[in-house]
Amino acid sequence: MIPVNDLRAGIYFQENNEPYKVVEYKHVKVGRGNANIKIKACNLKTGSVLEKSYLSGGRVEEIQIERQKVQFLYSDQNNVFFMDPQNFEQFEIAKKIVGSALNFMKEALELELVKWEDEILGVELSNSVELTVTETGPSERGDSAGSVTKPATLETGYVVQVPMFVKNGDRLKIDTRTGTYAERVN
Repeated sequence: MIPVNDLRAGIYFQENNEPYKVVEYKHVKVGRGNANIKIKACNLKTGSVLEKSYLSGGRVEEIQIERQKVQFLYSDQNNVFFMDPQNFEQFEIAKKIVGSALNFMKEALELELVKWEDEILGVELSNSVELTVTETGPSERGDSAGSVTKPATLETGYVVQVPMFVKNGDRLKIDTRTGTYAERVN
């Protein structure tokens, strides 16, 4: 058991026998009363978001998450295929477990599987990935006033809004947490 005052974004805990990951943490102190701890947490099995307040001094059960380094191979209609780089064993998991992370996964990308009690709950990517633009419209002269953007399709099929100077073949750094353009790499 850990005190709720120790909860921070990224901490894993258990509530009603369900695993959660803290997404947002806020310490609220009003007047002379006890402080409240307000959290927003994501259920790792269902993906639903829990917003809850705890009294300062409360406790929750911390859980131990296992991480397994894997390499993305490919995906089909229903499944995503990975390889364990230690023993080269290949396995598959359902697409719904991977979720939106699939938008940023290209062949041979190394990432981590998140497991709890031998059940795969999801994947964790690095905070950013580098992807190549496969299709985007041309930029016209005079389009640079303000922060004008255009859609660009990346090598994974994901469409992101990019600045007008980006062209086909450019390598971009994409923030995997927000799904937005971060910078041009080349």
